[in-house]
Amino acid sequence: MTDRIIQKVLVANRGEIAVRIIQGLRELGIGTVAVYSDVDRTALHVLKADEAYFIGPAPASESYLKSENIIAAAKAAGASAIHPGYGFLAENAAFAEAVEVEGMVFIGPTPESIDLMGDKLAARQRMIESGVPVIPGTEQAVTEPEAAVAAAKTIGYPVLLKAAAGGGGKGMRIVQGEQEIATALRQTMGEAKSAFGNDAIFVERYIENPKHIEVQVLGDGQGKAIHVFERECSVQRRHQKVIEESPSPSLTPNLREQICAAAVRTAESINYRGAGTVEFILSPTGEFYFLEMNTRLQVEHPITELVTATDLVRAQVTIAAGGGIPYLQKDISQRGWALEFRIYAEDPARNFAPSIGKISAMTPPSGPGVRLDSGIYEGFDVPIHYDPLLAKLVIWGEDRNQAIKRANRALSEFTLHGPTHNIPFHLWALEQEAFLDGSYTTALVEETFDPKSYLVPLDPEQHQAVFMAAALFEESRRRQGASEPDGQTADSDQPTAWRLAALRSMTGQR
Repeated sequence: MTDRIIQKVLVANRGEIAVRIIQGLRELGIGTVAVYSDVDRTALHVLKADEAYFIGPAPASESYLKSENIIAAAKAAGASAIHPGYGFLAENAAFAEAVEVEGMVFIGPTPESIDLMGDKLAARQRMIESGVPVIPGTEQAVTEPEAAVAAAKTIGYPVLLKAAAGGGGKGMRIVQGEQEIATALRQTMGEAKSAFGNDAIFVERYIENPKHIEVQVLGDGQGKAIHVFERECSVQRRHQKVIEESPSPSLTPNLREQICAAAVRTAESINYRGAGTVEFILSPTGEFYFLEMNTRLQVEHPITELVTATDLVRAQVTIAAGGGIPYLQKDISQRGWALEFRIYAEDPARNFAPSIGKISAMTPPSGPGVRLDSGIYEGFDVPIHYDPLLAKLVIWGEDRNQAIKRANRALSEFTLHGPTHNIPFHLWALEQEAFLDGSYTTALVEETFDPKSYLVPLDPEQHQAVFMAAALFEESRRRQGASEPDGQTADSDQPTAWRLAALRSMTGQR
């Protein structure tokens, strides 16, 4: 493998992941270039980078998904490489190829790997050939109800209709019986066509109450790969992860060894280059099956970094530059326990609907074992055009019990005013018996979460603390003659959000 010099990198992303990558590149002494849309002119990733280039209007389709604009910005900046982060163009084979054609390094896998693993049917077939267990299902795309019915009869209900080009929880429907097939197939094909430009659907057995286990891998692009152990991602809403942890509380040492070996076999079978994640479904009876491979850095990569003392962004850059995998398998081990909480601008009480607005106040938690990967700051306007992920609170402890207690403390200390967010939801999750004992499955939120009563009630001391903080803040604003967040003046007789918060804290209302 030929070494390639990387002196300046354009980060083709935004938000917390762009900030994380920029920080990692700076530690390596590599110049950083940000890109931004018109609503992101003052975004944190723009402020952190050495240089920043405008790439288009707010809609992602006109900016962050506009590959020609990003490549033009990289050339204008004299960047020698592009890091795609996750989402947007990270798993776009045509973009990866275009970057290399322009003589720059794509910090990610080859276009061939992206294409292969992006096609769920092709990936299934490759896994079968490689001896990696897959869920029983069709080997060809299904477009007619009759074919879907025949496949389901062979597989056995319930079945899952799944977009061949899908991902991120989109393009999937559970079918419990034959009478549902025709409607479900039509709806899934329509959603797949709209989301991925490809309406190919396949049918596979639906594993009820599964665990979602994934394994971090690093490959050198020459047929060699290692694993960086597993993460459990079973706390999900609408098939999308919200809490992750490592190690998984669900694996025995023997099962961990088997699932990690299968992930390495997956990566080596496609000569994988860089960081990737192999995802598995773990059944209640202990069988695991290949789900998909994400050919990019994962949102939840920090928990792996904390329990294995690795730097996955540094590893990506080293591999992309031709330096090979910077770790030996024998040197990687798990120490302690890590939890990640995705802080979203969304309202759990309204089916996790996205929320927008200005961050009017923010006090992040700190202390031992607390890491915050954030893309926001006080005064930043959260736009409606992108994923609502604001930050990731990552907690490390000597064991799972300490990590959970530390997470409770850190979440309780996290002050965030402006858009509605899901911090109270995380506190709710940490009080669920199934989470505490590690028995939870992907059905935890669907079966247990009650939007009307999930907020964790404050104890008397917390009531008093909230009241005092609200009162002091109110007095400070009154003295300064400042305006309230809702546009009212500080001396208005109308009840403000702060006054209402103080009132509720004293009366025990939620």
